[in-house]
Amino acid sequence: MNFLRNTLGVLAGLTVAALIITLGVKIDSSWITYKQFAPFSHWELLLQSVQGKDSFYIALLFFGGLGVTFGGVVTAMIVKYAKVAYAILIGFIMLFIAMLDIIIYPYHPVFYKISIFLIFFPFSWIGGKITEVISNRRKKRAKQLQLKNQKPQA
Repeated sequence: MNFLRNTLGVLAGLTVAALIITLGVKIDSSWITYKQFAPFSHWELLLQSVQGKDSFYIALLFFGGLGVTFGGVVTAMIVKYAKVAYAILIGFIMLFIAMLDIIIYPYHPVFYKISIFLIFFPFSWIGGKITEVISNRRKKRAKQLQLKNQKPQA
């Protein structure tokens, strides 16, 4: 049962991260020059059209960090054990996808290629830690309430 729960958590986290990154790329209408919503079939044309525009890659890094943070939070909320480890897995998978993007399409600037390593892992770790801290506080609060509600024996 934990395997299915963990798999669902990872898939949900990846979906949230991909959705945030995709919506972040669409934030500036001058970057998107195609009519229909098909980001993967037009990705090479998009990268060619934004060559030399560092603002696109900065936005991509920002929304990538935001995406893996919220993806890590969603994953850590769903899995039962090793919340931070599964959140970091989201960062690893997204980093792998970004590295494939860099290998397949050579249009990325050097600062982007370096920065993805500094963005994906720490921000996914932060997402897992956020959930871990919140769940630890809830457990502590529940334990305090339980102790408070117990009547002292005389």
